[in-house]
Amino acid sequence: MLTSDQCIISFHHGVASPDKLTRRTHAHYVPYAERMLAVYRHGVGRIRRELHRAVQSILADEPDCDRRRVDAFCKLLDDAGDFDKDKHGEASKLRVKVFSLAAKYHPLVTAVDTMFDRTEAEVKSLIASELRMEWPVIDAALYADVIDQQRLNAPPTLENPADLLSRYNVAQLQACLYRATHLSIQTATDFAAIVRRAKLCGLLLDIRRLDTAEHRIDLSGPASILRESRRYGILFARFIPTLLACRGWQLRASLITPWGRTAELRITSEDGYRSHLPPPASFDSEVERALAGKWGESRNGWRLLRDAGILHEGQTTFVPDFMLKHEDGREAFLEIVGFWTPEYLDAKRKTIAKFAGRNILLAVPKRTAKVSAAGIGVVVYKTRIKPEEVVEAVERMDLRGLLRP
Repeated sequence: MLTSDQCIISFHHGVASPDKLTRRTHAHYVPYAERMLAVYRHGVGRIRRELHRAVQSILADEPDCDRRRVDAFCKLLDDAGDFDKDKHGEASKLRVKVFSLAAKYHPLVTAVDTMFDRTEAEVKSLIASELRMEWPVIDAALYADVIDQQRLNAPPTLENPADLLSRYNVAQLQACLYRATHLSIQTATDFAAIVRRAKLCGLLLDIRRLDTAEHRIDLSGPASILRESRRYGILFARFIPTLLACRGWQLRASLITPWGRTAELRITSEDGYRSHLPPPASFDSEVERALAGKWGESRNGWRLLRDAGILHEGQTTFVPDFMLKHEDGREAFLEIVGFWTPEYLDAKRKTIAKFAGRNILLAVPKRTAKVSAAGIGVVVYKTRIKPEEVVEAVERMDLRGLLRP
């Protein structure tokens, strides 16, 4: 994803428009994109700084391309490729060895004279001999932990120029939404898929049924009550490519402008954005994945089903994470709270209260214990949800006569 510095947004009469390259206006960018891809495809072994300079030279004479757009292309190409990250800190260890060996020959000179009898080339040769490495190998690895000096291991996984330009448009839309305080999606086609994908991205959402077929999904944006959370902002942006793979939706978002005012962003599934992401994973989080993995086929006659369906109560809609179904026909639902705020947890409780007759268990992280103590219909967990505690909680509900086959 792009950084905020690479984001380009136009604000006009209260309407926000992210930068977008179109076939009609920007057809001349296709050759640029081909040349940029060629730089990276033939750039294996080159450092990041050299690749960026090559991209900058390609776009240097284009009057319609400012520095932010150039930097955005570089970032997208970097993200689609694979660079040597020096994960084990070998570069810093090597620098300590090289500088320690070179210190006794300081200062280095380019030519021997009466005062200094060691040239730079000779010292490099001595160090290489002592480390039993060729100097070009040492030189290439010496600053491998510096981002600009990282070397490209594999070229970008982008098939053609159209893929790069499409990726650019989606990335600008994502970066635009960093400023969002609120976002709503109205849909009648892929409602269940959109809800599932939003939950898979860990987003906080509220759902309303507008009529028998149409729903509105409201999401709190990273610039609202969660404005201090970069983690949530990343989750929010990550949702956009998954939304683009769905059909029949309209999105409206309120954005904070650089001047502190509010502007509205409007896009639909017909606006030409194309998702590049694979289908989402089967679980919202590792907490859900671990619970499903430990549950097995059955626990005390209870099966844990991923497809919990959609619950309706008036205009309020609720999509639980799991259904608990007993072999005798009894049913309950399990909703897991992951990323949360006190306000969101309170709203979640109020929503669940509307579905009191639907036997919903709420699994809440232990860090929220002051907000919600364990009790009927609540399971408190630390890092993992224990299947036996879920069964115990659902049986407590049964003892009150809440469950019916």
